[in-house]
Amino acid sequence: MASSSGNDDDLTIPRAAINKMIKETLPNVRVANDARELVVNCCTEFIHLISSEANEICNKSEKKTISPEHVIQALESLGFGSYISEVKEVLQECKTVALKRRKASSRLENLGIPEEELLRQQQELFAKARQQQAELAQQEWLQMQQAAQQAQLAAATASASNQAGSSQDEEDDDI
Repeated sequence: MASSSGNDDDLTIPRAAINKMIKETLPNVRVANDARELVVNCCTEFIHLISSEANEICNKSEKKTISPEHVIQALESLGFGSYISEVKEVLQECKTVALKRRKASSRLENLGIPEEELLRQQQELFAKARQQQAELAQQEWLQMQQAAQQAQLAAATASASNQAGSSQDEEDDDI
């Protein structure tokens, strides 16, 4: 049985989970802390008992993984047969939820488009993006070239003006 000290806490059900279950099951009942601790310990012991028995059944059937059927057989052999119908209902609910999660998580499969087609579309989008990037770089280069030409033209014009202005000054000095 797990105690509340040391590494044994790793082998217990989280107290918050038990507290939540108690509140949901008995919303109008106050439960003392030591009673809550007892419930945690009982749950932990019950799980240990069932899992140990299911493991033995699994080993006897020469399997390496405990299956739901092993757990159900363990419940039966330990005298908890009255819980089996409810356990089977919960198992079915869990399978349904897991199936829904798998379907929701496989968005690619839900698109109805083969993976090869999706890959082709992705490559096409990449090529389009590279083309757009190249065009943008080309436009920037052309703008820089135009700016450089304008700067050269402006410098040449300014130089010509300065030369024209200085020759005019020389003519004025000659008069």
